[in-house]
Order: sequence, then C-alpha cells, then structure tokens
Amino acid sequence: MPWFKRSKQNIDPETQKKELPDGLWEKCPSCGEIIHKKQLELNYWTCLKCDHHWRIGSKEYISFLFDQGTFKELDKKMRSADPLNFVDTKKYTDRIAETIKKLDLYDAIRTGVGKIDGIEIAFGCMDFEFIGGSMGSVVGEKIARIIDRALKDKIPLVIISRSGGARMMEGAYSLMQLAKISARLTRLAEASIPYISVLTDPTTGGTTASYAMLGDIHISEPKALIGFAGPRVIRQTIGKDLPEGFQRAEFLLEKGFIDFISHRKDLRNNLVKVLNLLM
Repeated sequence: MPWFKRSKQNIDPETQKKELPDGLWEKCPSCGEIIHKKQLELNYWTCLKCDHHWRIGSKEYISFLFDQGTFKELDKKMRSADPLNFVDTKKYTDRIAETIKKLDLYDAIRTGVGKIDGIEIAFGCMDFEFIGGSMGSVVGEKIARIIDRALKDKIPLVIISRSGGARMMEGAYSLMQLAKISARLTRLAEASIPYISVLTDPTTGGTTASYAMLGDIHISEPKALIGFAGPRVIRQTIGKDLPEGFQRAEFLLEKGFIDFISHRKDLRNNLVKVLNLLM
C-alpha cells in the first residue's frame, strides 16, 4: 500500500545515511577494536588499543625502516623451478605463477641494500603471503647472495623473518638451503660483520632452525610465535600441557633465546642503536 512506501523525494540529503566503501576498516583479531586503515598504517599496522601487531610484508617494513629513496632491491625476478614436478591440489608451477600474479612478488623474500639513519646495510625481509613464507631454493639463494654482498661491502646484515618453514614442494632442495645459508653466515661471523635477526609472527620450521636464530643480536616483535614445531604438535608428542605463553616472544626472552622485544614503531630506532653499538 502507498502509505508504507518511503518517498526518496522527502529524504533530506544532509541527514541521509552515507554508506561507507568496503575495505576502509579493519577489526583487530585480538581485542575487536575497529580501526580505519589509514590510522592503522600511521600506527605501523599495530592496534591503537591493545598493540596487536598485524602481519605485514617486506614492502611495509621497507617503507618505515629505510631512509627515503635509499633502498635498492636485488635479484628481484629470481623465481623457483619445479625440480620434482610436484603436484598436490594443483601443479607447483601453477601455484607459483598464480602467487606471483596476485602479489607482484617472485618469491617469499625481498632482498637489497639501503640506508637506515645513514648506515648502509644489506637487508632481507620475508613475505608470509607467498606460500606461507616458505623457504625454497630461491629464498635460500637470495639470502646467500645478500650475505655475500654484506661480506663484499663489509656492511651489516639485517634479516626480518616470517615463515612457516621449509617449502615441501621442493623436498631436499629446500632443506639444503639451511646448510648453505648457515655456512655463509659463518663466513660473515669470521669477518666480524654484524648480523641482526628480527623475528616476527610466525617464525617456525627450517627458518628457525637456521638463519633466524644465528644472529649476533635477536630482536622480536611482541607476542610473536617462534619455534620449530608448533605448540599443538609438541603437545601431542609429549602428551603434556605446555607452559603458559610457550613459544611466544616473551617466553623466549625469559629463557634467553632472544635479546629483546621491540614494538614495531620503535624497531627503526632500536636497529640504529644496535648497529651503532656493533659497528
């Protein structure tokens, strides 16, 4: 009936509710706070209420760590082969191609050189969105090359880790990277060139079993999950309940596995302090 029909002509445009475009807001997975994306970015992708640290990629870290315009990416288009002709729910080659197209990244780490507060460093940062930040032959080779660059130029190395571990699609080729990178880091240590390892949520598997825990200084973001096997696997293996906060950054700090925890907004200043101390 016409009595119940709302006439659009009678609606005051000043009081009419405006619909918000999609994708402008984020809900904190920890406390439920609703945060505007721009505000979240200005706060280094951390919650304004509870300090929850969102998982971010190499592009974001580079944007606030490096002096403007100084970062130069190296080995950008290096991409994985398929030595095992691996197929699970889809071909490995198809998975790689789709991920490259989606993320505009060629593998799970970005490496390069740049300056932080005028200090030149060699740098690597993992991207968890690229197949869970898994470490395949490309990740291993790019890390080996950036270590070689640090050795050649005699500049400190900083690597930010965020990884689910070795890449199963490459089998032993992936596992071989652990030994290759560890050997390169030994050469860096023998040359007395500092290596700072920054651990973020999550850092697990073969990444933790190699370069992530071989730094001269280990820094972690708050509440980051750091370990080899996950807590659930360990609980099922030993048949016991795990201590409160097991494998979280605060627990590892208490046990002496990391040197200190840094809020993301303080990470640049803390890196500068450590670099000045070690250099």
